[in-house]
Formats: sequence, structure tokens, C-alpha cells
Amino acid sequence: MPETHTMLFVTFDDPAAARAAYQEVKELHGARQAAVLERSAEGLLDVPESWVRGAGTPTVVSGIVGGLVGLLGGPVGVFLGWTAGTVLAGAAEIKRFQDAAEGLTVYSSGLAEGDSLLIAEVREQQPQDADAIAARHGGRLVRRPAEDVADEVRTAQEVTEEAVAQEAAEEETPEDARRE
Repeated sequence: MPETHTMLFVTFDDPAAARAAYQEVKELHGARQAAVLERSAEGLLDVPESWVRGAGTPTVVSGIVGGLVGLLGGPVGVFLGWTAGTVLAGAAEIKRFQDAAEGLTVYSSGLAEGDSLLIAEVREQQPQDADAIAARHGGRLVRRPAEDVADEVRTAQEVTEEAVAQEAAEEETPEDARRE
């Protein structure tokens, strides 16, 4: 069966069921990342569980590579190379995590108070495995192509950035405009 890059959205009435399903989803063949979102009775959103396959690996590897390159410059070169490699890769990972967090925010808006949502990115070959996890824990599963989800998140990010820029422009006082 061909592999499909899919986002799974599984809604639960019981937070414990969502967390149990989360533990199983992480073990699915092709699982890339997963998170549990919970909306409290007061309407507050919490992300008690999140996981990304290989998180931290680029930072560690880049630090090691930077350190090895730094060997050419002696002990100080090793330190500077390791530091530069770690900082650069860490910044890239932080950006990736921020993008993922924005995606969670986009899809949490429809989550009812008291409900939980398991979101997972998978490269599925056997959809019945995720179907079984959702059924076993009483979840309602919706699949979406990962590319469509990424496009929706990008669009939401652009709209948010435009709104922030518009708000900043409206807050500019006439005195601020004269200084420019």
C-alpha cells in the first residue's frame, strides 16, 4: 500500500483517553509528531503532551560537526565551532517548533470545553492502525492531507501577521509619523 502524508485529528470527551491514545500513536509506523490539546471547562487551552521524532538531534549533530571543524583552530576553535553549530541548529529547531505551535492554535479553535484533541502527523501505509487506536479509546478520527493542513496554517499565520502590522500602523501617532 502506498504511503500517504497525513494529519490525524482525534477528538475525545475524556482527557485520559486522549493521553492513552497519544502514547499509542507515537508508536505508529511513520509517526512524525503528535500533541494532545485539552480545553478546560473555563475555556483555557493546555498542551499537556507533545512529541517530535528526532527533536534535538539536529542541534546535537550540528554542535558536534561544528566542534570537529573547530579542531582546525585548536581548543578555542573546538569551543567556538561547537557553540556556533549548536546555536544555529537550535534556532532552526525553535522556528520549527513555533510553526508547529501555531498549527495547534489554528486547529484548537473548534475544540469544545472539556474535550481533548490528539493531533498527529504520520506517513501512513496502513490507515487501519490509527483507526483502531481511535476506536479503542472512543475517539472521533478525521484525516486530512498534511499538505492541505500546512497550507491552512501558513494562511492563518499570514492573516495574523497582517492584522498585527495593521494594528501597529493604526497605533502610530502623528508625532511618530513626523519623526520618520
